[in-house]
Order: sequence, then structure tokens, then C-alpha cells
Amino acid sequence: MIRFPADVVSRLRSFYEGRSVCVTGGAGFIGGHLVDTLHSLGASVCVIDDLSSSSLDHLGELLAMEPERVRFVQGSILDDDAVRDAVRGSAVVFHLAAIGSVPRSIEDPERTWQVNATGTLRVLQSARAHGAERVVFAASSSAYGDSPTLPKVETQVPAPRSPYAASKLAGEHLISAWSHSYGLSGVSLRYFNVFGPRQPADSAYAAVVPAFVKRIASGEPLTMHGDGSQSRDFTYVANAVLATLLAGSARLRTSGEVVNVGTARRTTVRELATMIGERCDRPSFPITETPPRPGDV
Repeated sequence: MIRFPADVVSRLRSFYEGRSVCVTGGAGFIGGHLVDTLHSLGASVCVIDDLSSSSLDHLGELLAMEPERVRFVQGSILDDDAVRDAVRGSAVVFHLAAIGSVPRSIEDPERTWQVNATGTLRVLQSARAHGAERVVFAASSSAYGDSPTLPKVETQVPAPRSPYAASKLAGEHLISAWSHSYGLSGVSLRYFNVFGPRQPADSAYAAVVPAFVKRIASGEPLTMHGDGSQSRDFTYVANAVLATLLAGSARLRTSGEVVNVGTARRTTVRELATMIGERCDRPSFPITETPPRPGDV
């Protein structure tokens, strides 16, 4: 369970306690932590997830404990009936459902676009129809592409390099368009490489932190795409969840603004491997370098 300072909890509880919210993708990694925290703040939460890249292992405990405050709709955000069922009655919609992998988007760009772009449109239409106060969209720092300018700031011109990045950028534009055209309050949060507990390590599309931890801890050779000099802003999941909750509860009216969610600290992939090795008491480990992956920045 993510824990925040008492004053932060009090501020958030004053908004979320007794309020109905919807979390798309709420059985996933970030979504699951968000649902946990919303539940602890006293909110009533409806989760919609098709379980294509997640499971009910964790969410099932909440459903069993408090079925009156946690509800689950198994379905795709491309299914209008399922989305309507999930969004109905929600004051805030946290839209995290997505195909969240650059390599997977390279392999299946059409499916990525359908879920990430068209799915976002379906969520917005339902939120608008049911009178939701705000939609908070999980955008991505991949929108910045390969620009050498650091730090990345929201005023930079986007330059997506993968189908995933392009689909997430399309979602941002949809949030802005629905805010300006229909008056639906919305905000897009560009997450930077979120990591933390319960992040899956077994998938072929696993994020780099859990993938490295698993391999180094088990003594397996480490696969590094490229020479490891590419840098990332690794953001702990508690920070991403807090930013998401603040975006949902902000008193100001949001009209499609884009906000970075990160730490403003650079870590190269090779530095990351070294740090994990030290903490696993494995200061040396075999590394296999492979060509850079298409679409990576």
C-alpha cells in the first residue's frame, strides 16, 4: 500500500471520500496502485479492464472485502456498453487503459492505435454523456521523441518515434479537443518510466527495471538494447499515483493541459544496471548487447 504524509492524505480525502470514480486499466500496474489509494481515501471505485495484460490477483482482494465500494467491469474500452457501465455515475474518470509497450506497438500498430486512440475517444464520449466532472489521461513522455533538449518541457514540439508514442499523443489531442469543444474538464499526464512494486517482470514486454532486477538477482545474463548510454527519468509509482490524484482533485478547471510527471533526474540504462547489481550483491554480471530496438528514444 502506498503511504503519503498525513497532510497530503487529509487534503486528498477531503475530495475523494464518498465520491464515485472510474479507473480504466485498474487491474494493471499503475492502475492497481491508484485503485488501492482511492479505496483507502474513501472513494467508491469502478474498474474496467479486459485483463489482456493483467489479472485479478490483487484487485480480487478489494472486491471481496468491500463489494459495495469496489466494482469491476471486465471488458474492453472499445466496447461501448462496457464503458458506459463503468463510467456511469463517476465524477472523475482516470483513463489508464492502454497497450503500453513500444515494442508491442511496433509489432501490432493497428491494435495499438485502436486501443490507445479510438479507446480514448470512447472513454471521453461516455464521460461526457454521463456528466463526469473530469478525465485524467495517462499520457507518455515518449511523445518527446529523440529531441536532445533537456530537460523535457511541456512546450516542446512533440516528435513521436513509435506507433505507441503516436497513439498516446493522439489521446492528448482528444482530451484537449473534448475540453474545448464540449466543456469536459481534462488533463494529460506524461508519465516518465514508472517503476515499483507489483510491476510484472515475466512478459516479453516487461519494463527495464523489473526485467533487470529479475535477471541480475537470478544470475541470468543481462540483455541491453544498444550500449546502455540512453538515459531515462525513472519515476517511482507513488509519485505517479500522487500526481494523478492531485490532477483529479485540482480546484482549477483543466482544459486539456499537458503536465510532466517525473523526477527531473537522468539515469542511463547502464547506470541502472550497476545500481541494481550493487543492491543485489552482484557487482559484476554478464551483459549481452543487442542492436537498439525500433521506436526507442
